[in-house]
Amino acid sequence: MTATPEQLLFSSTARAFLDKEASLSTVRDLHARDASFDPTWWQRAAELGWASLLVPEELGGGSVSGDGLADLALVAEHAGRTVAPGPLHAVSVVLGGLTEAPAGHERLIEALVSGESIASWAVYEPRRPFDPVAAGTTATRTANGWRIDGVKDRVEAGAQSDMFLVVAECDGALRQFVVPADSPGVSVTAQKSVDLVKTYARVQFVGVDVAASAAVGTAEQTAAIIERQRQIALVLQCAETVGILDAVLALTNRWLLDRHSFGRPLASYQALKHRFADMKMWFEACRATTTAAVAAVGSRSPDAPKLVSVAKAYVAERAPVMLQDCVQLHGGIGVTWEHDLHLYLRRVALNRAMFGSPEDHHRAVYALSRKRPGATELRA
Repeated sequence: MTATPEQLLFSSTARAFLDKEASLSTVRDLHARDASFDPTWWQRAAELGWASLLVPEELGGGSVSGDGLADLALVAEHAGRTVAPGPLHAVSVVLGGLTEAPAGHERLIEALVSGESIASWAVYEPRRPFDPVAAGTTATRTANGWRIDGVKDRVEAGAQSDMFLVVAECDGALRQFVVPADSPGVSVTAQKSVDLVKTYARVQFVGVDVAASAAVGTAEQTAAIIERQRQIALVLQCAETVGILDAVLALTNRWLLDRHSFGRPLASYQALKHRFADMKMWFEACRATTTAAVAAVGSRSPDAPKLVSVAKAYVAERAPVMLQDCVQLHGGIGVTWEHDLHLYLRRVALNRAMFGSPEDHHRAVYALSRKRPGATELRA
């Protein structure tokens, strides 16, 4: 994904920071302390510019290459190599929405860019699959603003967030509202996930009053803003998974070269060569589909909805199979707690499930590929 000297420098800096501050041993230590991430660590990451990449310069942001999403996907890929903790995805998706309609939210954008605050997208409804345009949470007009009622769950880093960007139904239309986590009527319950350090939360809103300025954009803008956020969430997820696959294949290749059987390295056996070659081919396809999706979303191409679904469908379908193959190639040690493979497998399993399953996105690709006029788009 690296294309320019500036991106090369940015990439090497990000990778060095992650290797030092967010290694696999750090992930294990956080899990042992029942912690998700260290807020001071995230502030240091924000100082490197990670939270500014989707924010235009006039709002205090900027990117090293001029293509903020490509730079951000590069960071996500590096983060995948160490299954790094932190709210990179959550904060980026919120900023992706706020920068589409920044009026009244400039202070929050500044706080998120600096790492001073953390925000997360509250879009999932309890006991429902991902469907950003079907909100059970409601927003009712009041004399001074809005009253938010409802429940959201699977809110990433919800227990650590200072703000929530809440999707709600208002007067028959979809809207989004910035709701402070410490508002009266907001209650947050932590939710565990299969991942060791990535946590979520159930957030309940009971008569939560917010100012009129809490709304993000107009009713007419909201659908496009939410779609933009959905696309950003998916490409970051795919980029992270590509980073995971890159690390796991390198780990497995080293194992096959170092481990000997009957005086020969395992990598010399033809059956294992063919198996690894298949995985290498699948990996390159994962990287290619993700790169195409990042480019389409970054340029706001009309093909972006289809290409993000192509990437999610392929990456989320192949990655778990590849991880399981790598576990098998490691033999008995691959299924032990002490080996790092399960750290990667957990994050891949989580990414497969969030923001639509591969089956959901296969259906979306089919619907978006139909040529006849009036074809109905399926939401993923």
